[in-house]
Amino acid sequence: MIYRSLRKLCLLPIALSLLAAGCGHAPPSAGNLSAPTALSQVPAVRLNFRYEADVPAPDQNAAAKPEDRNGGIQSDFDQNRPQELLDKTLTSPDKKRVAAVYHRTSDLNAEFRIDIYLPDGRLLQKVTPDSMAVHFPDTIVWSPDSTTLAFVAVTRTGQVEGNAAPTPPPVVSDTNTNTNTEAPASTPATPTQATVLTFRTEQIYLCDAEGGALKPITQSEGRIYFYYVWAPDSSMLAALVTTTPEWNAGQVQAQGKKELFVPVGRPHLVEKNGRERLLDDALTQVRPVWSPDSTKVAAAFDTQVRIYDAVGNTPTQAAIPLRNQLLISSQAYDKELERQAAAQNQNSVANDQQQPQPPPANNTPATSTLPDPSKLVSFNPIVLLEWSSDDLLYFQTAYIKQFENPADNTSSYLRWHRLILSPQPSQPAR
Repeated sequence: MIYRSLRKLCLLPIALSLLAAGCGHAPPSAGNLSAPTALSQVPAVRLNFRYEADVPAPDQNAAAKPEDRNGGIQSDFDQNRPQELLDKTLTSPDKKRVAAVYHRTSDLNAEFRIDIYLPDGRLLQKVTPDSMAVHFPDTIVWSPDSTTLAFVAVTRTGQVEGNAAPTPPPVVSDTNTNTNTEAPASTPATPTQATVLTFRTEQIYLCDAEGGALKPITQSEGRIYFYYVWAPDSSMLAALVTTTPEWNAGQVQAQGKKELFVPVGRPHLVEKNGRERLLDDALTQVRPVWSPDSTKVAAAFDTQVRIYDAVGNTPTQAAIPLRNQLLISSQAYDKELERQAAAQNQNSVANDQQQPQPPPANNTPATSTLPDPSKLVSFNPIVLLEWSSDDLLYFQTAYIKQFENPADNTSSYLRWHRLILSPQPSQPAR
């Protein structure tokens, strides 16, 4: 395997880049020199990293696969909701609730609705009012503790934005007739009957596991929140955010190239109480990831990884420039590919001539200068991050192009690398 022959190690301190911002809880102090017992106690600017090139991919068994549509919920739609079409179901991590994502036959394309069901197919609560349209259904996500569902929504086309629309009343399921009816008018008011604001641009909304307590936790008209991921402790979300002009300009540019539009945004932290923090003003299309201990967020920009403290009154940011390391390892990777291709050609000729051929010599010269990136086919930007354990941050580089015609899509030189994180040594007291 290529990764076995090309793995390279280097131990470097992360470049220090203090970010003056405020929010959070118990801060890890950048000036605290006592020996930490866990990486959660180490601020980003006090991390060391060791770079390993071309390693096996991280275990991604938990990610990826869309769940099978809940059969009981599908039956309910088929039998009792003929004017509504079920698009997908999302089961909470504790398996006790299921979010049904659907649309009415009269709804516009890309506008959806959400209800909460029990796993056996009984409707528990209608979540989204008629004035609200759910967007980006692939990003709807349960919190790891199963208490909260996060999704993005806007004012439904034809409605007046900014109005506070009542959320649907509670629903009770008639188990004898298998039909759903609204709760009697005498039912006391509940949080699910409160009003909720909607906006012209995509904002993040939360509801609880019962489908109630619906509220927007962002209220920034003109911003588009298009991706978000829960912290492992379910305390907050890391999101990518862009503006309407940036979104529109990206769409126009992609259409001109007949490419699939992939938005870029700035990483933000959004707490469940609505408190928000901009992590970086640089744009990226790489989705941010959380450290497993929920204390840090990582984002990628071309050939650089940046790590941000998620908590603390004086949070910090650390930049890890990887261009030089990637250039050197890409040069070795390209040479290994060339060697393997030459070996295959020689074996083919040897088989034709029925004569053994000597193995190719290793003519890789020692280099004191960085290689020319234009001559390296495997030197590509970071496209994916995976933080598998507190001290292991994986990242993938690749050449990926997606077009309006899927037959034209291309992806090549998909290579996994990783950073092994550790605390910087404590400084002796003077």
